[in-house]
Amino acid sequence: MTNTKHSGHDHTSHAGHAAHTPHGGTRPGGLSVSEDGYTLELDSTIRTAGVQPVSFRVVGPDGRAVTEFVPEHEKELHFIAVRRDTAGFQHVHPVRDEKGTWSVELALEPGDWRFFTDVHPAGHDGTMTLGIDVAVSGPYDPQPLPEATGTALIGEYSVALDGELRPAEASELTLTVSRNGIPVTDLQPYLAAYGHLVALRVGDLGYLHVHPEGAPGDGHTAPGPEISFMAVAPTAGTYRLFLDFKHEDVVRTAEFTVRTTAAGLFAGLTPESVAGA
Repeated sequence: MTNTKHSGHDHTSHAGHAAHTPHGGTRPGGLSVSEDGYTLELDSTIRTAGVQPVSFRVVGPDGRAVTEFVPEHEKELHFIAVRRDTAGFQHVHPVRDEKGTWSVELALEPGDWRFFTDVHPAGHDGTMTLGIDVAVSGPYDPQPLPEATGTALIGEYSVALDGELRPAEASELTLTVSRNGIPVTDLQPYLAAYGHLVALRVGDLGYLHVHPEGAPGDGHTAPGPEISFMAVAPTAGTYRLFLDFKHEDVVRTAEFTVRTTAAGLFAGLTPESVAGA
């Protein structure tokens, strides 16, 4: 059991993601802007298209911006932006000032977007995912959902997905990374893992945490070509998987479309690419 990747773009400062146990069950995260008294507040939820700075705060039960967080995978906060048609996926890590305002630069195309924050406020009993809708003005050209296939292509790299995503049941997904047909056996650690995987439920963008099996330096997890994850789909349906992996000092993202049924049937991934961050 090893690591993962996803299709699409080269990121020199792209994302990785949180904790060690699979999140799943009856309700995915990110469907609410508030949870347990904590609220995601954005500087503006109406934006113009283009590359631009975005600022936000996580406000605590006392009405103040939170300034203390428990790091997850080497970061205090993981931020994901994706258009509602699942195009334009970006996983980045904002910078926080002393007053609790976070800032990050995003590339936004016209359309309806969902922003997610993965955080563990100090004093809270665990990681939470807060989500907020954002409207980006301009002519909107929604893209059809990529078809499900078994391989994602990113330039010279290919990633093969093996396993079944099952509703309400933990299952193992294994992604195998190759370059020009040769297995990659020297993946680099990225945010304390060889791969980071985000899963979003098509239709409402319910957010699933999917975590790697093993860790770099643990004595048994190899640096490729395989990266394994444990995942739980809360319901039957269609999901988009986004995998980050690092090789030769570049973080790349692979995308997949996966379908489940009540019996847990798996329908694969797609090689839809994402623009580099």
